[in-house]
Amino acid sequence: FCASTLLGLERSLTPAEMLNEVYMAGKDSGQKISSIVLMGIGEPLDNFDNVMDFLEILSSPQGLNLSLRHVSLSTCGLVDGIYRLMEKKLQLTLSISLHAPNDEIRSQTMPVNHKYPMDELLGACREYFKQTGRRISFEYALIEGVNDTPECAQQLSQKLKGMGTHVNLIPVNPVKERDYRRSSRDRIRRFQQILEQNHITATVRRELGSDINAACGQLRRDDKGGRSC
Repeated sequence: FCASTLLGLERSLTPAEMLNEVYMAGKDSGQKISSIVLMGIGEPLDNFDNVMDFLEILSSPQGLNLSLRHVSLSTCGLVDGIYRLMEKKLQLTLSISLHAPNDEIRSQTMPVNHKYPMDELLGACREYFKQTGRRISFEYALIEGVNDTPECAQQLSQKLKGMGTHVNLIPVNPVKERDYRRSSRDRIRRFQQILEQNHITATVRRELGSDINAACGQLRRDDKGGRSC
């Protein structure tokens, strides 16, 4: 349901290109970069070796000397990659783009679920938490009438019980090619309440950039007057 999926895959970034993004962000903002999220367009676990090299330089005293505790790595749920990452025992935060409480809904919105069903994915997450002791963050974009009902919240609570988790609720942002609408504030609030009643920590993501189509799920290249924006 993200705009970035409409572009298709071109190639993976090199470690140098990832580092350059960090350096340029610091230079342009005039601030020291204190946290990094590997998220957005692309799948970090499909670019595993380059991402590991990037993280090694990032955390090195000869690099940016940034603690990996301030790094989040997001995946759509590549189980094989989660097990590879687990072996590294890095102290980063693993973030799972879940977006559904069951296989039926997740397969509709995220085709990766056909290869890695939820029980297999969550089994890997439980093992990751057991091996690393690091709490896992689950991203959940709320789509009106699709995955935002009280029943969905109860199902999600049962799926995540017994695991060190945090659920990041994201009101879905509009993409003109997708027929999805964001949930109302009342439905979002009720969804959050049900999770918390089941002892699942949940927060609603603060929105930034939706007025210029640059919010979560809206990033893409836009050709205007022969220029790519």
